[in-house]
Amino acid sequence: MAWITDFFLSFFVTMRDVLPIAIILFGFQHFVIRRPIPNIRRVLIGFIYVIVGLTLFLIGLEHALFPLGELMAKQLTAIDFLAPDGNRSSPLTWQDYYWVYLFAIAIGFSTTIAEPSLMAVAIKASEVSGGGIHAWSLRVAVAIGVAIGIGLGAYRIVTGLPIHYFIVAGYIIVIIQTYFAPKLIIPLAYDSGGVTTSTVTVPLVTALGLGLAETVPGRSPLIDGFGLIAFASLFPMITVMAYAQLVDYWIKRKANKQSKHGAE
Repeated sequence: MAWITDFFLSFFVTMRDVLPIAIILFGFQHFVIRRPIPNIRRVLIGFIYVIVGLTLFLIGLEHALFPLGELMAKQLTAIDFLAPDGNRSSPLTWQDYYWVYLFAIAIGFSTTIAEPSLMAVAIKASEVSGGGIHAWSLRVAVAIGVAIGIGLGAYRIVTGLPIHYFIVAGYIIVIIQTYFAPKLIIPLAYDSGGVTTSTVTVPLVTALGLGLAETVPGRSPLIDGFGLIAFASLFPMITVMAYAQLVDYWIKRKANKQSKHGAE
């Protein structure tokens, strides 16, 4: 049976990839720290769970998420969908791909909200800040940033504009915001860009980019298909710092109003 063969091939590949991590962890524990690993049986069982889980995840990527993302991109850029009347005499322009942009924004927001690594970071940030940073608000701010980034990335693929224009402009904004944003939020904002490139977001976004590059005329999957993950990492930093700046402004404004009322 083909699926059994696929499973065991992916299992051995995953085991090979996880093996260096295990060697480093157990090697440092034994030769550097020189202490036995507590609950060694549970640790070994956990490693087995990790290998089996990663195996199933990789199989799911190959057979579900990647084909689904490419299929959606091909359907959204099909000529019979963009020009259903069939009487289009002029070539397609970037305005004709508005459904692609809406889909990219929607998939960027929804996958980020469901990202397990972002949930973990948001919960820890809320605990460390004593509730000063709301977990749900942080997740929404990051998701909005990813949505904007993926939407702009889809626009870049359709238009063929160089990626460095967007990246340079984005990091200029990040540098300016870093100077004005509250100090508490800056490290968290920088980390928020990294946690978006994880298990749920990357497969669908990558598949979307490759699918667009394969179906939009004049685009190369190798040159134009990649780069969406860079947008997904950059723009959350902007939106998280913007969220913190807005909250800081609102708090200061409320405090000023209360002080004025107190003075009266």
